[in-house]
Amino acid sequence: MEYRLTERTVGEHDASERGPLAALAELAPRHGRAWLVGGAVRDELLGRSTPDLDLAVQGDVRALARELGRAAGGHAFQLSDTFGAWRVRAHDQTWQVDLMPLVGETLEQDLRRRDLTINAIARELDVDSGGFIDPCGGVADLRARRLRSVAREAFSEDPLRVLRLVRFAVELDFEVERETFALASASAPALAGVASERVFTELRLMLVCDRAVAGVELCQRIGATAVVLPELDALRGLVQSDYHHLDVYEHTLATLQATIELARDPTAIFGPELAPALTAVLDEPLANELTRGQTLRIGALMHDIAKPLTHAVNAEGRPTFFRHDERGAELTTQILNRLRASERLVSHVAALTRNHLRLGFLVHERPLPPRAVYQYLASCEPVPVDVTVLSVADRLATRGRNAERAISLHLELARELLPAALAWRTNRPRPPIAGDRLAQATGMTPGPQLGRLLSELAEAAYAGEVAGEEQILAHARRWLATEAR
Repeated sequence: MEYRLTERTVGEHDASERGPLAALAELAPRHGRAWLVGGAVRDELLGRSTPDLDLAVQGDVRALARELGRAAGGHAFQLSDTFGAWRVRAHDQTWQVDLMPLVGETLEQDLRRRDLTINAIARELDVDSGGFIDPCGGVADLRARRLRSVAREAFSEDPLRVLRLVRFAVELDFEVERETFALASASAPALAGVASERVFTELRLMLVCDRAVAGVELCQRIGATAVVLPELDALRGLVQSDYHHLDVYEHTLATLQATIELARDPTAIFGPELAPALTAVLDEPLANELTRGQTLRIGALMHDIAKPLTHAVNAEGRPTFFRHDERGAELTTQILNRLRASERLVSHVAALTRNHLRLGFLVHERPLPPRAVYQYLASCEPVPVDVTVLSVADRLATRGRNAERAISLHLELARELLPAALAWRTNRPRPPIAGDRLAQATGMTPGPQLGRLLSELAEAAYAGEVAGEEQILAHARRWLATEAR
């Protein structure tokens, strides 16, 4: 196993061009003692570079943080009045250091209060001054790729650690030790008392992992899903029509996996011509430290979330879920608001849920006239590109009766619509005439009817039905005459 820690220098604001560790090794003795602990040491032992360092400080945390900020060209600020934590962040955001007072009187006491043995390893700041401090056997657990709790009370002291355990399991691809699983499962109900913001942070970090589906499954087995996402747990065992080969829960996980694979490599579905532009869109930052592509994963989890609420059985005995898209958008909004997600993320995922069926409804109307394309793109705002991808993932995860033909037709239409959706983002069609000029020429007064007419003219212009003011006004007068009937 390779032992290293990759430091990043802080650039022109650091006169000596040292990384934060070098500066800390020099500064810390002036304010007491400090050790590198937690994730940074774990990642060092795993051979992974990290820009985020954690320090346990036996001394003046505030003074050390401020002096590090000055010496290394960073910005120091207090994280917590209660726990005395400080953070120093590089001016260019390339690294950050969190400094915490020791919990207990000694470093070993501090390490024994942590969650997992792999996070309870420390070392001196100066790599030449000694080896690793490992009172709980974390190094051996790293070698065994094993997650083991430091103490029996680790999860009861902070139930959020149940979700952290899941996240580390999928992030590192480690196995959870049997007793640790039992302890975490016993504490899962207490997640109900954890701040929603903390819960959402862990769920978000789990979902951006490559093995996110395994994370969702582990959450369910350990008992966390029933507490933090009971709506997702309610999908289990809900049978669908024979066009589906999976129940709603398993279908949701299959859609999530297809979404991950599509975002990772869209070329297989959309071809080398469209893939670069699509990837650029999905890589855009959106909200809550998520890209649009990562947010699609939440959309995949939520797209059928209202099926239990809309479940019925028709006269032929076939399960139905009418309006689960609309009800799903409402339920998604409630869930993400409960988790304290940002308003932008909430509205974005709700739009994905609301519109995930639209493309499928158009499959049998091909070839689509320009107005149908316009209506699809306008109805899907602000997610026409994103929801086109989600609809493909949803279709790929549906392999019941007549699946191969249905998938083929769906993918053909998605490939046809995606270029228009990409163009729509950067050049959305506008009404071909200003509102005040239209009102003057038609004698209309500002109001809802004028707004509807402007939308109609934008659609007509997109379809190539009008060009030039004379045609535009003639079309407007015909539309008004029809409205008046």
